[in-house]
Parts: sequence; C-alpha cells; structure tokens
Amino acid sequence: MDDRKPRYHPYDHPAGGWGAAAATAKALMKQSVLVKGSRALLSMNQPGGFKCPSCAFPDACHRELLEFCEQGAKALAFEATRHRVTRDFFARHTVSALREQSDYWLEMQGRLTEPMRYDPGTDRYVPISWDDAFALIGRHLRRLENRRQAEFYTSGRTPNEVAFLWSVFVREYGTNNFPDCSNMCHEPTSRGLPPSIGVGKGTCRLEDFDKTEAIFIFGQNTGSNSPRMMTNLAQARKRGIPIISINPMPERAMIAYTAPQNIPQMITFGHYDIASGFLHVKAGGDLAVMKGMMKAILEREAAGEDVLDRAFIDEYTLGIDAVRADAMAQDWAEIVETSGISEEQIRQFADIYIRSNATMICYGMGLTQHQRGSELLQQLCNILFLRGNFGKPGAGIVPVRGHSNVQGDRTCGINDRPRQQMLDNYERVFGFPVPREDGHNVQKAVEAMMTGEARIFIGMGGNFVRAVPDTERSYQAMSQLDLTVGINTKLNRGHVIHGREALILPVISRSEVIQTEKGEQALTIEDMVAQVTASRGTLEPASPDCMAEAEIVCRIAMATLPDSRTPWTEFAQDYALIRDYIADVFPEIYADFNERLKAPDGFFLDVPPRQRVFPTDTGKANFLVLDGLHADVPVDDPQMLRLLTVRSQDQFNTTIYSTNDRYRGVWGNRMVLFMNPEDREARGLQQEQVVGLETICDDGHKRMVSGLTVLDYPLPRGAVAGYYPELNPLLPIEFVDTLSGTPAAKSIPVRVIT
Repeated sequence: MDDRKPRYHPYDHPAGGWGAAAATAKALMKQSVLVKGSRALLSMNQPGGFKCPSCAFPDACHRELLEFCEQGAKALAFEATRHRVTRDFFARHTVSALREQSDYWLEMQGRLTEPMRYDPGTDRYVPISWDDAFALIGRHLRRLENRRQAEFYTSGRTPNEVAFLWSVFVREYGTNNFPDCSNMCHEPTSRGLPPSIGVGKGTCRLEDFDKTEAIFIFGQNTGSNSPRMMTNLAQARKRGIPIISINPMPERAMIAYTAPQNIPQMITFGHYDIASGFLHVKAGGDLAVMKGMMKAILEREAAGEDVLDRAFIDEYTLGIDAVRADAMAQDWAEIVETSGISEEQIRQFADIYIRSNATMICYGMGLTQHQRGSELLQQLCNILFLRGNFGKPGAGIVPVRGHSNVQGDRTCGINDRPRQQMLDNYERVFGFPVPREDGHNVQKAVEAMMTGEARIFIGMGGNFVRAVPDTERSYQAMSQLDLTVGINTKLNRGHVIHGREALILPVISRSEVIQTEKGEQALTIEDMVAQVTASRGTLEPASPDCMAEAEIVCRIAMATLPDSRTPWTEFAQDYALIRDYIADVFPEIYADFNERLKAPDGFFLDVPPRQRVFPTDTGKANFLVLDGLHADVPVDDPQMLRLLTVRSQDQFNTTIYSTNDRYRGVWGNRMVLFMNPEDREARGLQQEQVVGLETICDDGHKRMVSGLTVLDYPLPRGAVAGYYPELNPLLPIEFVDTLSGTPAAKSIPVRVIT
C-alpha cells in the first residue's frame, strides 16, 4: 500500500487542453499501446467502430475525427494494455498477498487471460477449464433451497444483448435479484422521474445543447466525469448562453476549459470560461435552492408578472396549487440558512431562468446520492414545468449518466422491481413461468449476504465489493458466501475478497472483435439520450482463452438449466437473433431492432415527454410536493460535518488510473480530506495534519477511516470531501435514498478524530 504523504499544488491551468493531451499520451505509453491504442482511438465512437467503454455521453451525428475525451482514451488504454495476468502471475502471488495491494496496483497488472479457480489449500488461483467452471456454477445454483439466495450483479458496461440474456436466464432460474451499478448512482432517476414525467430517462438530445437558452447544472463534475459534455458547454458559452453551476465544490473545468480538438485554441493557450454563475451550495442544500427558485418565480407571478407558461401548465400538468402553497410558505431566512446562498443570488438566478424560453437542467450524483435523492429530481421537474420546459427544442431534464450502457441495461430487463406487463412479455415469448415478486437491489443484496440469506454472487463485470458501502461489513459478508464469480477483463478487489469457492472468468472487451460460427458480431449500447448504436470491436482479444460475455451467460444457463427450451446455443452464436427476441419482449421500444440498427448513427428510443406525452398514472405531468428544506435527515451533533465522497480526475468509477487528481492539485496519494479552512481552524487542526474520520451513527457499528491528510479547499462550512471508494467504510449500508435504495454518499454525517 502507498503510504507516501500527498503533495498539494493547486492546478491553475484550464481543464482539458494540453494537460488532457499529455495525460492521454502518458496513459497509452504506460500501457505500452501508444501505436495500437492510437489507431484504436480513431475507431472509437465512429460508425463501424466500437463505443467508448467509459461514460454514457452521446456521440455527435456529425463527428470530429477524434470523437473521444481524456477519460475515454484512458479507459481504452487500460483495456487494450499489453500487460497480462497469467497463471504464472497467480502462482507467484497468494490471494492474501494480493489483498494487501492497492486498487491501483491490481488494475495495473493487466488483462485476465484464462479461467481461474480459487484453491483454499494453497491460497492461490489456479487454472480451470471453461467446461469445469460452468459445471461448478451450475452445481452451486441448482442445489440452492431458494432461488432468491443467489445474487446476479450487472455492471453498466454490459451491452444490451448480454443484459437481455442475463435477464432471461435469471428469471428462468427463478428470481428477480438484479443488483446493478445504477443502484449506486442513478437509481433515483429510474424511481424518481416516472411519478413526475412518466419515464426514468432524460428528455433531451445532443442537438438541444445548440438550441437552449440556459443550462443549470446541479451536483455534476462534468470535466472529470463526462468530459465530452464540455465541448457542448463550451459551444453554448460561445453563443452567450448562461450556464449556472450549483455545487458544494468549485470544479476546475467549470471555471476554465480548453477543448483539445480546438487546434487554434490549443496553439494560443486560449480557453472558455464555462460557468457564467456559481451557487456555492451547502452539502444537502440543493432542495432549499430549488424551493427558493420556485418561491422567487411564484412571488413574481403573485405580483402580476407573466412568468409562468400557463398554457403548458393547464393542458399538461396537475398539482401546481399544492407546490405553489408549499413554496410560498417557505421562509426566506431558512432558505438562506439551509442553502448557504443569499436571497439576492437565488433571485438573480431565478431571473435567468424566467428570461430563458428554453432551459435544460442537468444533474449528477450530487443530487441522486442523498436520502431524498429521488424526490429532489421531482423538484427539478417542478421548476421545469413552471416554464413549460418539456417537449420543445433546447429544453428538458438531463441526467448525466455514468457508465456507458447503464441506461440500456435497465431498458433490456435488468430491474429488481419489474413491471408486471414486462414479466407477462417474458412468459409469452419464452414460455417459462417468471417470478413475480420484487428481487434485491444492491442494498438488499448486501444485507442478504450479511444475514446469510444470500449464498452465491455472480458479477457480470464491475467491482461490486469495492463499490458498495460499509466496506468492513461488506467484505465480511462476501467472504461468507458459498461461491463468488467475477466475469471481468481486469483484476480487481472482488477477486481477492471472495467466497469459500471463487472463479475468475476473463471476457472479450468492448474494443475487441467477437467472432462466432455465424461470423463477426456487433453489440449495441444505449447512451444517456436514449440513442441506440452498434459497437464493433477492432482489436484482437487479449487471449484466445477469453470468452464473449454473451456466450458466458448462455453456457452458465445451459449448465444450470439443463431442461431449458430457451435457444441458448443459438443465442451464443447469433447476436441478431438476440435482438429479434429483445424486440419480441419489448415491442413498444425495440420493434424492427435489427432493421433500425442499419442506420450509421443507429436510432433513438421513444421518450414520450419529448412530445409532451406523460405516461404517468394520471396521464399528466405531475407537480409533486417535498416537505421541508433538507435533502437529508438532520443530525444533532455540534461536531458533525457532512462528508461528500467524490471521484478524482484520474479515475472512472472504481478504476484508479493513477494516485493523482490533476484538477484538484493532489499528487501521489488519494488519502486526503478536503476541508474548509474555517472548519479546520475551529477544530484546532493544521493544514496537512493527518487525521481520521468517524461516522456519526447509532446502529452499534463503529466506522472509522484514519490516515487522511487535511487539505484546505473552498468547500462551504460544514462540508468535507474525500475520495471514493477509499471512504466507503464510513457509509452505512442502510444510509440510502428512501425511494431507490441509492447510498446517500454525498452527505454522510462524520466527525474528525485526532
């Protein structure tokens, strides 16, 4: 483990620019794929090529030659790496020794190359044939007394075809236990938006950035997490469009940004000033900002100003009177105290909203990861309803999704709380009885492991055990399972925190060619604007013993369900056949799937609110009231600080590309605690003092992380921040959004200990 003290040098250059170009080249060289990776980058996000394995931001229909960002280039470099994890590697390292290594070290070892089985006698992984691996999984799954004792995890990088096969197999097996990565990030989008607008997806497309008159961004660090979006924001600012950032942490990319593809700007060291306004909101103060904006707008309406879109409200919505009464009842002094934003500033930004005839509101996990995250999104819808900002160019709600196909997985059946109509369709198409009861999301899956209810975990991609909260308890729970299976490209923490029996199954990556008896196969991806496009790898697989995910699912199914009448053998060879079945199960969404996929840029799925159709229970867009001003349950402790766990600029989800965070000026170590200088001084702490954090919680479990170096940072009073997943041990598994079960990782109550 790296115990070096972090170096802190504030980064004064624009985000993107030469720093991004240098980091991209360094990543390619570090993985020894400068030539190979550079060639592959020319195929990424291009027609006939493969989709970026990083974020879910859409591709422009009229693409640049280089349609990728620094994060996407790093994802490809680390996927296309020349480094390999072979049987010799495992012969040299016990699992106990690997467990002591950092996440970064594990990632840097390279691509997995053949199936491996944990041998408890030697504490090492040893080779196993594919046939024997599938037989082992089948034996374990068949002998469970209750099918709900198995958990089937899905990563957001899983393509549509594989997600669909996974959903078919697991339901034929007999459970709806589908914990998936969206449960930890944008599940509030899936659960919070439908009561308001009828769908759990965003309503904007890429061209809306060219037609909007104002953009509000709540809780999203765009420059680090969705860098390709910066190009659209830069173009909007060039047109003079106001962009308002609402965030407890000022982020470098929203202050200054240089587009790496803009050669004149690069040569002249120019940049865009992205955010025209910044609301330095308190941790958890977003609801107060929203209520303040609505109050300011409705006060002007009450004074006789024509500030609402009455035609839209009267024809398409229900419930404005209750929302008006709630907003008008709020006290301005309490709004200011809770949000940390002055009344004057809130009114100023409400005026920007009123003057815009087409507004987009974007949001990220800064909103979703609160105890009332789902309901916070409903308040954004309320604001948009007031000015009719649905169903017209340049307007709508934009969840900035993380992983590249996390939205597509849900569309294709990965859902622990499925609609009954969808289950009827599975029965109609496949002929087997499907389980009707809700299954487990991530929170419930981990709790089932803790109680001993769950006995088997199979992860389709991802790094589940490192991503979930309550690290110490989660590690212990995973180690008690009968079997854990990791279906992955790279070594990660989930392979060294394992069950009594464990398998590692190496897969062909997104950027690699999938060849079957039916020829070369294409996969499909749904991005965050519901555009479905084909993805065809161009690189040779890392090893001849890597297997395509679709075939892995089919082989597990055949080993587990020997009497199944589902055409698993055919599915493994013919992905067009899988898409035909997807169209049969989801006819309203995927009719003529294969035919529509022939278009170079794929096709868009229907999002009814774009046509001002709101498929809610009422048939209308619903104004919904959320009581109070707090996004989280208040905690009565004078020493309490609210911890925000964040990702670094050199990280994607749990994948750590380096121990640096260029934009925040942190180098060499991720064990830091960002703190407001006044909060630091009030506790008698020195800059760069090493401290610990302890969770304020009365459930009888002590949660603490030590070895954190204090760094001054412009956070609002009462908030501190540190890196995910290192600070996951502080987040109780029960500390979640009440509607979605998403961890409330942006407002953990903690105290500093010395």
